[in-house]
Amino acid sequence: MDADTAHSRLQMTTYCADLTAELQFWSGVLGLQLREIHPADDPRTAVVEGHGLRLRLRQEQGPAGPALELLSDDSRWDAWRESGLTSPGGTYVRILPTQPALEVPEAVQATVLTRADGLVHWQVGRAGMRYRDLLPQRHGGAFIASHIRIVDGGPVPDYVHHHAIRFQLIFCRQGWVRVAYEGQGEPFVMAPGDCVLQPPHIRHRVLESSAGAEVVEIASPASHLTQTDPEMTLPSATQLPADHLFGAQRFVRHQGDGAAWKAWRLPGFEAQDVGIADATCGLAGVRVLRPTPDGGGSRRQWHDTELCLYYVLQGSLVVRLDAQPSRLVEDDCLTVAAGQAYEFAQASADLRLLEVTLPAVFELQTSA
Repeated sequence: MDADTAHSRLQMTTYCADLTAELQFWSGVLGLQLREIHPADDPRTAVVEGHGLRLRLRQEQGPAGPALELLSDDSRWDAWRESGLTSPGGTYVRILPTQPALEVPEAVQATVLTRADGLVHWQVGRAGMRYRDLLPQRHGGAFIASHIRIVDGGPVPDYVHHHAIRFQLIFCRQGWVRVAYEGQGEPFVMAPGDCVLQPPHIRHRVLESSAGAEVVEIASPASHLTQTDPEMTLPSATQLPADHLFGAQRFVRHQGDGAAWKAWRLPGFEAQDVGIADATCGLAGVRVLRPTPDGGGSRRQWHDTELCLYYVLQGSLVVRLDAQPSRLVEDDCLTVAAGQAYEFAQASADLRLLEVTLPAVFELQTSA
């Protein structure tokens, strides 16, 4: 049965010793409107409504009052935002903003190598998708990196939603995914090598996918709010200007097939830059690397970034961490802490390596 019908309404009941005082609090202080009161000669029950809440006040002994949260940006509540309010009947009301401030924990960095071996654990997540954690310690909560798999092909049981985030990348690893984004016109298909930058609060929806489709998702902070938007319909043919900003960032759709390759910051590799550096005003940089015909090795390097993550899309290579070699193969993920020396060697000819850094441009130190 649909919970949102004309035959059912959800309301809360609170109990109090003095209905007159309680009614004055809810209507006089918080501005709820009186909808019912009885009996007329000696009122014992009243119903008030406002701010999306329907509340029945009963003058009798009962359970302790609940704790409520009033979501409002109205300045009239500013005096109580820290302390909150308590009604005469004991109901505590916290005053919160409609959109809480984004909190990004300070990064606690570590060098982490996550292997794609037989011990991989897949967690069932939102909309039935499987999640593999690529950064278990989350850099202290500053970042999350996930390898996501959609097991069954066809329509995906997703809904229009958006995220309160600082940064979010979706990179298509395998198969295909058909998606719709707010203001980006008709739905489009993401194929292997394609990616999108999801700016803060852009509405979007996954429509369908191939069986076994996989994406790599990297976001900051690790714990972030996902909100649904039942009022918006996607897909929609609406097209916003290319320079439209969502939370000071532009939407980016990169198609890997046919994209240009240019020199990387060190010899031995070249890169496809997906355009996220410009769209985020330098907050993040995303590149796909491959060895040059005469390369596959690089000088020893270290950096001062918040995040430096490498994901092996295909092929293999050797990474030397403080001169200790480790071979990375397909679906292995390496996150390198700031100050950690490393170098690449013995890259296979078919290597494709995803690099994600925050910020896009950083101080790089190298040695021969």
